[in-house]
Amino acid sequence: MSTDDHAPVHDRSVSGRVLRRPAGILLDFGGVIAETAARPHWVDELTGIVCDRLAIIDGHSELSPERVRTDILAGTRADSRWKNAMSRPRHPTELPYATLWGDFIAADWPTSLRAQVVTHAQALCADLVRLREDRALRPGMVDFVSMAVERGHAVGIVSNTLGASVYRAFIDDAGLAPLFGAQIYSDEAGLRKPNPDLLSRGAAALDLSIDDCWYVGDNFDRDVLCGWRAGVGGNVLMEASGTWDLPFPALRRPDAIVGDAAALAELLIAAG
Repeated sequence: MSTDDHAPVHDRSVSGRVLRRPAGILLDFGGVIAETAARPHWVDELTGIVCDRLAIIDGHSELSPERVRTDILAGTRADSRWKNAMSRPRHPTELPYATLWGDFIAADWPTSLRAQVVTHAQALCADLVRLREDRALRPGMVDFVSMAVERGHAVGIVSNTLGASVYRAFIDDAGLAPLFGAQIYSDEAGLRKPNPDLLSRGAAALDLSIDDCWYVGDNFDRDVLCGWRAGVGGNVLMEASGTWDLPFPALRRPDAIVGDAAALAELLIAAG
């Protein structure tokens, strides 16, 4: 028996809707523009940053570095479960920086240290996003975005994150910023996908109607569902490492499923 006999069978069915040429294309960041890989020592690095900012020294503070590390791990795990839960409401809002650090991580810290960490919450969220994963452009993505712009399509980014500054820096460093007409991030907007208003903001930032835009994401519960709720003109799923790890059954089907940027380019060209 081959190893493929035990491979999971994924439901690759699509909506059956024929895609027409879009005026705009909205792209998710993680899984679409960039592929990510977990960094094994991120929690130790982040613990060091927190302890430095709060002047926490082992044996000379109300809070030990080990307790800080334990609470960072527990709080970020709780945040991951919260994110899955927020795929169910129709109009979820984004978790405030201060809530992640003041409640999910530091709820039971000494009052003065909890107040200090809340003061640094936005910067620490950026540190968390920066340290937790390594990011690299997905192969062919630069060519796809360049081709789309040359063909006259407006291109924007709509993504969930608590580290918009990290994502913007990545786009700048890749030399892609001039090609994007808009970058909409959930922490800056106060909304998170699958809230359809986040996609609508992306379309509006491109001066387009949402039904004249395609949306390309890598998750069913946050992306395909969001595209359907918003009424996008094309709802495209791009497969990435976590695409088929569904927290809930996928009740909405994408209009198309593509494996990479080259396949997305072919889909766009075929639409006219």
